[in-house]
Amino acid sequence: MNAPISRPVPRPGILDIDAYVPGKSKASGAGKLFKLSSNETPLGASPKAIAAFHAAAETLEFYPDGGATVLRNAIGRATGLSPDRIVCGCGSDELLHLIAQAYLGPGDEGLYSEYGFLVYPIVIRAVGATPVVAPEKNYRTDVDALLAAVTAKTKVIFLANPNNPTGSYIPFDEVRRLHAALPPHVVLVLDAAYAEYVQKNDYESGIELVSSSDNVVMTRTFSKIYGLANLRIGWLYGPDHIVDVLDRIRGPFNMTGPAIAAGAAAVEDREFTRAAAEHNAIWLPKLSAGLEAIGLTVLPSVGNFILALFPDEDGKRAPDADAFLLAHNIIVRRMDSYGLPNALRITVGSAQANEAVIAALTDFLR
Repeated sequence: MNAPISRPVPRPGILDIDAYVPGKSKASGAGKLFKLSSNETPLGASPKAIAAFHAAAETLEFYPDGGATVLRNAIGRATGLSPDRIVCGCGSDELLHLIAQAYLGPGDEGLYSEYGFLVYPIVIRAVGATPVVAPEKNYRTDVDALLAAVTAKTKVIFLANPNNPTGSYIPFDEVRRLHAALPPHVVLVLDAAYAEYVQKNDYESGIELVSSSDNVVMTRTFSKIYGLANLRIGWLYGPDHIVDVLDRIRGPFNMTGPAIAAGAAAVEDREFTRAAAEHNAIWLPKLSAGLEAIGLTVLPSVGNFILALFPDEDGKRAPDADAFLLAHNIIVRRMDSYGLPNALRITVGSAQANEAVIAALTDFLR
């Protein structure tokens, strides 16, 4: 006879989820702290976005606009997209959850690549579906491997392009090849959180493919180049029928008024975001070259971060380097949860921060 249940029990699959662990924010060293663990911009937020945020504080007693109309219109003006095909959310993470909630369930499969964003398996398992992982080649999404993993149970494919944490991307002709081979009922999610940083002629964020397809959506974030990570702002561009579905299941007030106001101001301050992109274009190769010069393997990146691989030697591995950097007040990101225990992800920071991490790792590897 089974023992009586003595407390609420979550449905199957929930306790199989590995909780997402954010990057560290504190270190043990003395002096100035350099936080290079969460891919935040070193330039902060646009002064116009900050001013809009403060102005919104005058009306905190009122509910926000449930449709985030001001923000959707601002995104539409900046991108040329119809605001009616845009959904805004509490970070792009919420939008990924909504997609899974709408199109996945028990017996279904959600597919992503080997080193894809850790939120993907969380949102898949959260709705009772099964996560399926396609292997990568040289830390890069392999379209053939993704297609080989598609089954009759596949309902959603999550593709981070560029990918976090590897910094790699696939050309858009490869994205189109992937889409062309998919059954029409499979939703292809193009997670373009780092699109504003990419400076490659063969890259596209996915806008044109979404515009011409019934089963493709693109997600974006204000947490990176716009410097508004603390406000949790994301947006999605999709076909009318998918937008309609997501609007039906999202919370009626899923964004705060200050976030809506700051996001709208940020997206229209193109001079500020241009400066952030230019800073990254200068320091991404400098940081990579500086770490390669001291003997580390650095994966090619098009984002605002790099992935550094450490020697498999006693005292020289990534956990040792992480501890050394923490003692010097430099915070980077361990990659154990991605299956990369001997790698560290390092955000492109200020000039001072980038020089500090190169100098510290030079001392560490001596």
